Order: sequence, then structure tokens, then C-alpha cells
Amino acid sequence: MSIRQINLMAKRKTWFFLSLAIIIPGLISLAFQGLNLGIDFTGGNLWHIEFEEETYSHEVREVLSIHGLEGSQIQEVTASEYVIRSVLLERDEVDAVWESLEEEIGSFEMLRNEVVGPVIGKELTTKAIYALLIAAVAMGLYISYRFEFSFAIAAIIAIVHDALVTLSVFSILQIEVNSAFVAAILTVIGYSINDTIVIFDRIRENLKYKQSNKLVELVNRSVWQTMNRSINTSLTIIFVLLAMLIFGGQTLKPFILALLIGVISGAYSSVFIASPTWLEIKKLQKTKS
Repeated sequence: MSIRQINLMAKRKTWFFLSLAIIIPGLISLAFQGLNLGIDFTGGNLWHIEFEEETYSHEVREVLSIHGLEGSQIQEVTASEYVIRSVLLERDEVDAVWESLEEEIGSFEMLRNEVVGPVIGKELTTKAIYALLIAAVAMGLYISYRFEFSFAIAAIIAIVHDALVTLSVFSILQIEVNSAFVAAILTVIGYSINDTIVIFDRIRENLKYKQSNKLVELVNRSVWQTMNRSINTSLTIIFVLLAMLIFGGQTLKPFILALLIGVISGAYSSVFIASPTWLEIKKLQKTKS
């Protein structure tokens, strides 16, 4: 039997189970330990410093690690200028960090010194939820218009699947979540829906020309007809993200990791969640009629 003869849709319960094996532990983790929220959500200190001499971001991070702040966000503006975001510190802790920076690296000028309050973090959380809901509803309406409502339901379920998988991994591993994480989730949703639409379009074409009398065989054929495109697109993105994860620096890692998990989940859901879900919806509609 060749690979193309494997009936992926006949094993759809297996694919659903594999997804639940990640999502259910993730939901339990979210319920008991939640997400490891960064200062964008919880509040913290923001310093914009300019050293008198050139330095490197890893040197700044090494000094911060002395005070247990190795997870702080360090943004390099120039070779001697940095924006540092840390957890909320007391005044004596701030003084100790500044003293260490001056002793270990050299004199610096404080260009900006602010405290980000948790109220801003709460507002950011609310706006992030609104952004995700608006994106899901807009996509659902568009797909309903271009295809049919059953396709929209299947696509939204796949989108929710990808968001839950990414959240589950971040919660279980307690990886820090910041504002860039929201951007990563929205990017993943856009990528996932694009791959899903390609498969749905092929299903619609095969339905139009009656490529098969059996719906399971038709969906399976449609998936295999787009499989090469799905694999090639996913792998090229994954290779780039892996390179960025390895060489992109500490600050970018949570963002890149969210994209990597989401892209892998999105490639999986387009084939193994969206298409089988649409098939189940159509079978349910047929049973009711």
C-alpha cells in the first residue's frame, strides 16, 4: 500500500485523541498554575540606559542574573544603549542592580526610569482577548460567505485548537508570556487558516465535480492532493523559526517558540482537525435530515 492510499479520515478519532492528550493536561495546568505572565501583564520596572562605552547584551544579562533577573527583557537600541524590563522591584533592589551594572560594566546615564503598573497589564489582557475573538468571528463570517457555514465552524474549531495547544505548552512548561505572545498567537491563526482554506477549497472543487460518491474518500483525496503543498510550506517556516530560536537571543525566544509551536499545531490541525471536523459536521447534518 502506498502512502497516498492511507485513509487519514478513517482514523479521525485517533487524531482527535492525540490533540486532547495535549489540550486536557494543558487545561488542567491552566486551572491550577496558570500562565507565567511577564511584566507586560503583571507590571514591573522599565529602564532605558546608555553606557559610556560599548557593551554586549549578554554582559548586561550576566549582571542581572546576579540579582535573579536573568529572565528580564533586554532590548538593544545601540551598541551602548539598552531598554531593560524586569519584574517589579523595591527601591533598595533597584539601587543594588544599578550599582552592579556600574561596577561590572561601567558608568551609564539613565535616560528613562518607569514603573509599569498591573492595571496596564489587565487592560492588555482584555484587549488581547478581544483581538482573538474579533479575528475568529471575522474569519468565520468570511468563510461562511465564501464557502458554507459548516466550513466556518470546522475552521474556528481548528483555530481554537491551535491557540489551546500553544497555551497548554506554555502553561505546562511555565514559559514566560508577554505582549509578543499575543502577536504570535494572531500570526499562528492567520497561518493556520490559510492552510485550512487551501484544503477546504480542494474539497469544494471535488464536491463540485463529484470526484467521489463517498464523503470520507472525497475528503481523504482532497487532503492528499494538497499534502505536498502543506508539508513544503510548513517545513520552510519551521526551518527559519528553528534558526531564529537558536540564534535569535534570549529576548526573542518566547515569541519564536510560540510561533514554532503554533505553526506545527496549525499544520497538524489543517489536515487532522479541520477536515475531519467538517466531515463529522456533514455526517451529523445528513443524519438529522
